[in-house]
Amino acid sequence: MRIALKNLVKNYGSLHAVSDISLEIPQNRIFGIIGKSGAGKSTLVRMMSLLEKPDAGSVWFDDRRVDQLEKNELIAQRRKIGMIFQNFNLFSSRTAGMNVAYPLEICGISKQEIDAKVKSLMEIVGLGDRIDAPISTLSGGQKQRVAIARALANEPEILFCDEATSALDPQTTRAILDLIKSLQKKMNLTVVMITHQMEVVRDSCNFVAVLDEGRVVEQGAVTEIFSNPRSSVTKDFLAHLMSVASTEDAEAEKLVRWSSKGGRYTLRFRGGMTDTPVLSRLGRDLPVEVNIRAGGVQHVEGEEIGTIVCDISGVEENRKAAVKYLQEQGIVVEEADNE
Repeated sequence: MRIALKNLVKNYGSLHAVSDISLEIPQNRIFGIIGKSGAGKSTLVRMMSLLEKPDAGSVWFDDRRVDQLEKNELIAQRRKIGMIFQNFNLFSSRTAGMNVAYPLEICGISKQEIDAKVKSLMEIVGLGDRIDAPISTLSGGQKQRVAIARALANEPEILFCDEATSALDPQTTRAILDLIKSLQKKMNLTVVMITHQMEVVRDSCNFVAVLDEGRVVEQGAVTEIFSNPRSSVTKDFLAHLMSVASTEDAEAEKLVRWSSKGGRYTLRFRGGMTDTPVLSRLGRDLPVEVNIRAGGVQHVEGEEIGTIVCDISGVEENRKAAVKYLQEQGIVVEEADNE
């Protein structure tokens, strides 16, 4: 199901939580919405999921406007939406299977059908042997798998994931994202991933919109955003993927910084350019020196995206020539304001 947001506005008194946001979210894809705390992510997803009405603008699922539905139609439409939350929102008094059964019970489905559906869903999320397990005995990752199974119980067309991996460790996060990607393809779901973690966008999303102060400051394919970010907010998110740590972190696809000082230039390149000795040729052809401060290659949507943070030394004329040379090779060059 395709989602279209048209000029959405939501205010809470003097707080402009969402200011004139328009987005096209394609069907059967994973669309990320990223922003820092207070950027308007949660407010936006509440309007998209029909939990709140916008003060202005409209929400469309395919060619149907859904933000002004009457009560019964609204309830029916909400049942086509699945939600996954950061804190799991499970009933501690129910077993894992009983949590998955809950939305089916509300719909008045027979016990026999519920039991069969619960068994199938628990197997799909890898917990076929934990149907009768008390929630207190499950790990964080297992609780989120139960929450995913519950979200899929009514066979939704849209799945919203609101900071679904924020409470999980990196290894469990990767496993949950792999599960969501697998389910998205298997069930032809439109998935909207709300997050403040750029690695979640990198590892799961096809498209992304970057929010700041209630507005969309950048949007597009994830490969394009990673290789050629435009906004300062996006660049800041990408910079936080860089770790001042040992090269072992590269296994987690972090960019490794081995010098905390310097780094006036950030170079971004993609595809075959990651294997091209451009900097070696630059030093050979121009009287400049390049001091690499950080770097790494990440895999985004099956494509290699490389990043290098460096200093380029030499007289100003030669530095400018070096930047021009790099840009002519198809490399995006960002220069910090100060040396």
